Parts: sequence; C-alpha cells; structure tokens
Amino acid sequence: MDEILSQSEIDLLLSALTSGELSPEDLKQDIDTDKIKNYDFRRPNKFSKDQVRTLYLIYDNFGRLVSNFLSGYLRTNIQIKIASVDQLTYEDFVLSVPTPTLLTVFNMEPLPGSAVLETNSGFIFPIIDLLFGGPGLMPRKIRELTEIEINVLKNLYKKILENVEYVWSDLFELKTTIQSLETNPQLNQIISPNETVVVVTLSTTVNKHQGLINLCLPFMLLEPVLPKLTSRHWFANIGGIEAETYRQKIRQQLGGVPVSLTALCGATNITVREFLQLQVGDVITLDNLVGEDMVLLVEDRPKFKVQPGVVGNKLAVQVTAFAGKGGTS
Repeated sequence: MDEILSQSEIDLLLSALTSGELSPEDLKQDIDTDKIKNYDFRRPNKFSKDQVRTLYLIYDNFGRLVSNFLSGYLRTNIQIKIASVDQLTYEDFVLSVPTPTLLTVFNMEPLPGSAVLETNSGFIFPIIDLLFGGPGLMPRKIRELTEIEINVLKNLYKKILENVEYVWSDLFELKTTIQSLETNPQLNQIISPNETVVVVTLSTTVNKHQGLINLCLPFMLLEPVLPKLTSRHWFANIGGIEAETYRQKIRQQLGGVPVSLTALCGATNITVREFLQLQVGDVITLDNLVGEDMVLLVEDRPKFKVQPGVVGNKLAVQVTAFAGKGGTS
C-alpha cells in the first residue's frame, strides 16, 4: 500500500525544493515509471488479454470457414482473414463505420443482448454482383442498397452466421437469429454508447476488391461465457472426447472425397516404329506373368496388389495385399 505523507513531511519537501537542496529531477528518479500505466476511465478494458486472444482464435477459424463457404457457394475465389480484435466503446464503433454499409443485428441465444455484423461496400457490392450472375465487380459509383438487394443478402448472411454457431460449439452451444438489417449506423443503437464492446475485424478479397467485415460483440453479451474465454479452456476442449469427435468428422468428410484408381497390368518397352505400326487386335507382351499380382494405383501412387476378374459384365480387380514392403503401404 502506498505511504501517505503527513503535513510536516510535505512542508519539509517543499522547503527542500525551494532552497535547492532537492531538485525535481531527484523526485523523478525515485518514481518507477515502468509501473505507471495510462488508464482511460471512459474506455475501461473489461476483457483480459487472454480473453481477447481466445476470441482471435475463434474468429480466425470463422474467417477460414466463411472463406471456404463463399468460395464454393459463389464459385469464385474469396479470401477472408482476421485482421484484429480490439475493445472499445460502442460509440467509437458506430463512428468508425462508413456509409453506406449494411449492419446486421443478430442474437446469439441463449446469450443476452444482440451483436452486430457490419459489412462495407468493398465486400457487399462484389458479392451482390456475383449473386445476380455477374463477375463480381464494383459499381462505378457507390450507392445505397435497394430493398431487393438487402433481402437477398439477408438470406446469405443467415448461412454465414451458421458458421458463428460452429466456431463457438467447442465452448458454448448457441443459436444465431437475425433481428434486423440497417444501412444507417446512427440509427442502430442496440446498447448504450459508452458500453464496452469487442470488435473483430476481418479483411476480405473478392475478385481483387478489398473490403472489411466487422463483428461487434458487447460485453454484456459475452459476460456469461467470459470464464470459458481462456486459452487453457480452449485447448482443453480440443483434447479427449472432443478430439475423437473431430477425428470422426474428418473421417466422414474424407470418406466422400473421390479418388482415381488405376490397375497396372504390366509394363514393357517398345520402339517408336513399333508404336506407330500398332493395329487393332495386336498383342503386346508385358513383364507380368499369368497369375501374378497386378499393381493398383491410387491417385497415381502404388498402394495395393490385385488380381483381375469380372463382376457381372464388368471388369474388376480383387485386392490381395498392400503394395509396400512387408505387406504395408
């Protein structure tokens, strides 16, 4: 606890400064400046560094998922990367939002309150152009959005917000629901202007057009899950049962990936002249003996030994062993 000077000690200090026995520089040397930190009481830091770091991990994953979803949904290259996670007042967030823009107010039930998804014109207009069959270009002049465009984007944003549910599922089960869409930031007052919020900023690239996506998460919204927003809790959930769940999901996803199979009957060397003289019905002698295993290539890599056969009226092969040494791949 800091020591409080008495009135007599204060008088002695002032007299020493007046007489020159003590200089202001001597006082500064006694102060440990490393322990002094500026603090703005209008903008209190309610989130710890660990909580901000965990939010960064969550929404870094969100950016990758949305990037993959939009690239497949719109059939074009769309990149979304997390840029920053900052805490500020809601008033500062609203003042930083450009116009025109699109603010999507949504719930994260059962968490209290609302959050905001803000997408600026650099992201919106190329997406609208792609949704209506265009190549994803920006208009010559930035304009206000029409009602039809807002309704179309609302359906798309419902799908985007489903990824919010997914990235939070390791820590907390929630359900997102869109409340409203606004184009004027000044009319969107979901909380008090002085309330602390976390703003997650993601940079976007749609056909070389740069844009931004901002997610505004109020403190009162995240307060029930703040104890879980720690790196320790985050990584603990990834292990054990959760890890096995991830493995099962990965197996399911990989199980639907198509691969090419090629049965290699054998090989031989012929000259160019012999190749040019080949006719229908000619027989080419291979280096495999009759009854010897053939090699099955998976994506052009030898994986299995097989025997040829017939299933119904189709040619087929039966796997007999791995192609690697000692019967392993």
